Amino acid sequence: MLTVKTELLQALSACLEQLSPGAGARAVFESPKVAAHGDFATTAAMQLAKPLKQNPRQLAENLRTSLLEQAAFQSWVDAIEIAGPGFINIRLKASAKQQIVREVLGQGHCFGQQASNGKRVLVEFVSANPTGPLHVGHGRQAALGDAICNLFQTQGWDVYREFYYNDAGVQIGTLASSTHLRAQGFRPGDVQWPSGDNAQAYNGDYIADIAADFLARKTVKSDDREFTASGRMDDLDGMREFAVAYLRHEQDLDLQAFSVKFDNYYLESSLYTSGRVEAAVQKLQEAGKTYEKDGALWLKSTDYGDDKDRVMRKQDGSFTYFVPDVAYHITKWERGFSKVVNIQGTDHHGTIARVRAGLQAANVGIPDGYPDYVLHTMVRVVRGGEEVKISKRAGSYVTLRDLIEWTSKDAVRFFLLSRKPDTEYTFDVDLAIAKNNDNPVYYVQYAHARICSVIASWGGEAATLNTVDLSPLQSPQALSLMLLLAKYPDMLAAAASDFAPHDVTFYLRELAACYHSYYDAERILVDDEPVKLARLALVAATAQVLHNGLAVLGVSAPQKM
Repeated sequence: MLTVKTELLQALSACLEQLSPGAGARAVFESPKVAAHGDFATTAAMQLAKPLKQNPRQLAENLRTSLLEQAAFQSWVDAIEIAGPGFINIRLKASAKQQIVREVLGQGHCFGQQASNGKRVLVEFVSANPTGPLHVGHGRQAALGDAICNLFQTQGWDVYREFYYNDAGVQIGTLASSTHLRAQGFRPGDVQWPSGDNAQAYNGDYIADIAADFLARKTVKSDDREFTASGRMDDLDGMREFAVAYLRHEQDLDLQAFSVKFDNYYLESSLYTSGRVEAAVQKLQEAGKTYEKDGALWLKSTDYGDDKDRVMRKQDGSFTYFVPDVAYHITKWERGFSKVVNIQGTDHHGTIARVRAGLQAANVGIPDGYPDYVLHTMVRVVRGGEEVKISKRAGSYVTLRDLIEWTSKDAVRFFLLSRKPDTEYTFDVDLAIAKNNDNPVYYVQYAHARICSVIASWGGEAATLNTVDLSPLQSPQALSLMLLLAKYPDMLAAAASDFAPHDVTFYLRELAACYHSYYDAERILVDDEPVKLARLALVAATAQVLHNGLAVLGVSAPQKM
């Protein structure tokens, strides 16, 4: 059906060109708001009426006559109807809709994917400082980042996944001092342990584990570093290095449990040791975009739409947190990434304007609006009707690994992707493990498993279904299912463009519902061989699209449940 749509669009473009040179670019199909009105719709006549000084309804009638003379419309279109002031509604023949089954089965796991566009995109996500286990908010970010990467890959992009973190800031100092206290035998609640609202300490049990392993002189290895503990109580620098490596290893285990991998880990500290922060500041000064005031260095960020100028270098000589971000994004640009997407929490909203202002002011050729941002809210976790806020291991929050252990990797991914990133989300643990239609991931996976069961009961070779006669697929339920299958590639393209993996979850739930309705309406393994094979081909194509969509989300498509 994608081929059918292409042929019809080409014919529409040719007819529009005849009406008005250059109007062929208006050849676009929309989905009618009411399914009963048709399969495709176009408003081209209404758009051209004013510049051509013609009645839109009459222009639509003329366009309809021209379209009916086109070979593609004669082959694939059952009727063309004019509605309202000039809407053109197009009804496809059943044979046109049936083509999608052959296309899906022929392309398999590649269905919906576009050829390489020769472009690179860097997606930065998770980027958690190594001060504790990954929490549920990091999990939402990991699910979003990985799914957005997968969406870009379906559209032909060369995708690079990057994890950015600070291994030398104030938080790391707190990590080291907390580990040192634990190594001395102190624990939260002791007189020697920092207390109060502004106390600088990490209280989770994992700190005791780090201290014990340091004293045991163990070696820890993560994806980007390795360190062997000296075991000496006075080796504070070594304790800090060991704690960072230990927690990076723990984060790797969290990410492995979530099936997330990165191409690179980038250290904020390297921006300072390499001189990149100072170089970025110098670029801003040379461009005349800074000034001194009250002993501090300021960026003229109001020149780029910010609500006020921002301090870059404080009176004590240290840089504010957005300055290394500017330096970091200059490196992304210099590494050849013309498109960059950052997945961050909504608490980073205030950073966007000043980072973009700094990049523009640096005058290194970076375009306006670089980088793109996807901001997400935190996640509430409910279990047994009560909100869960504390993990014994982490001390003050629910970890990603807790959530995976309570439910499953598939459930956590699907649930965390099932809403727009910037909307509040409550993760219901009980719902995530329920084996019923109220559980969305179970509902979608069950549709796939149900189809696999039908095909297994048939016992034939699935590869042969690509060549069967599809003409028996005429029922309203079958036609609706085929029309929905045909929407998958456009849905993927739109979801990638909008950074919206939740659109994939919505589509998969709709497709599962459409399949269940079809299954309830028509028995598949009937005695009539041509009918049986046609129906098997349709459900096999449906299983393939369910599999492909779940893969984009990083969710499995089980054959049995």
